Amino acid sequence: MRRKKLGSTDLEISEICLGSMTWGTQNTKNEAFEQIDMALDHNVNIIDTAEMYPVNPLSMETQGNSEKIIGDWVKKSKRRDEVIIATKVSGKGYQAVRKGAPISQKTIRIALENSLQNLSSEYIDLYQLHWPNRGSYMFRQNWNYDPTLQSTEEALDHFLDVLETIKKLISEGKIRHFGLSNESAWGVATWIKLSEKYNLPRVVSIQNEYSLLCRLFDTDLAELSHHENVGLLAFSPLAAGLLSGKYQNDVIPEGSRMSIVPNLGGRVSKNAFNAISCYLAIAKKFNIDPCQMALAFCRSRGFISSAIIGATKKAQLKNALESTSLKLNDEILQEISDIHKLYPIPY
Repeated sequence: MRRKKLGSTDLEISEICLGSMTWGTQNTKNEAFEQIDMALDHNVNIIDTAEMYPVNPLSMETQGNSEKIIGDWVKKSKRRDEVIIATKVSGKGYQAVRKGAPISQKTIRIALENSLQNLSSEYIDLYQLHWPNRGSYMFRQNWNYDPTLQSTEEALDHFLDVLETIKKLISEGKIRHFGLSNESAWGVATWIKLSEKYNLPRVVSIQNEYSLLCRLFDTDLAELSHHENVGLLAFSPLAAGLLSGKYQNDVIPEGSRMSIVPNLGGRVSKNAFNAISCYLAIAKKFNIDPCQMALAFCRSRGFISSAIIGATKKAQLKNALESTSLKLNDEILQEISDIHKLYPIPY
């Protein structure tokens, strides 16, 4: 498995990142340990989590359990130096964490100390803002997104407050690098501009959704990512399992994500299933696994530093890890492009 430099850092991360959002609800601690060990055996060296995980379902009672499971693995394995741990501070509106308080110097301090304790670590390799205070167009909010309601002055004041806080935390040795999630092109560009103007930490990564079904990153953000050296950590590269084909024809496997979250975060739609049928047909035509094709497509995009995969079963994880041996030829990529033009935003 190849590794890439993450942004302007000295971190080299694997092209597959192990996601943890099912650990503590859909997966037990022992299953999570097995996933981590299998991923490391395949040369994965980065694990992504968040203070609000696990999801499916989200709850105040289980919030933080994914981090705690990673922390238990760290204590048991003594392998902290072999993994890059990325986590996130929750933002405005999510009531299960700090009653929906927005991201600020105060909440970052509280969240970070909790994460360090949960993860049994003295530092976080990559600390990310889970979503902007001012709102985001991710998670299907693009259909009603209205940035004209935002206050530029409030946003800039917030950016500087966060950057100054991150600088202090880096100097204290608690954070190595700083990243964003669910951000826009203007947001990333402004974070960079302010960091350069005031000699503050520079954003090194952005974690946004990206898959065959969700390609909002392809234009402005991809250009910014390339020129400003801000790597994309692509989440939901299998579109919450939709691209496996397991949900086609109204099938809902027992224990699957859709059995817990019926609309898969707004991803379920007639157009989505029509697009998936077309992508499944390409995989069948070329005799390749549809999940591996979806992940190989992500790897073909030069702006992606790593694709974050999550699994509830070892067989699913093994299949995803083995996708790195697949390279899509020009004919397959052209057929994928043709389907994308038919269904550019299928959900």
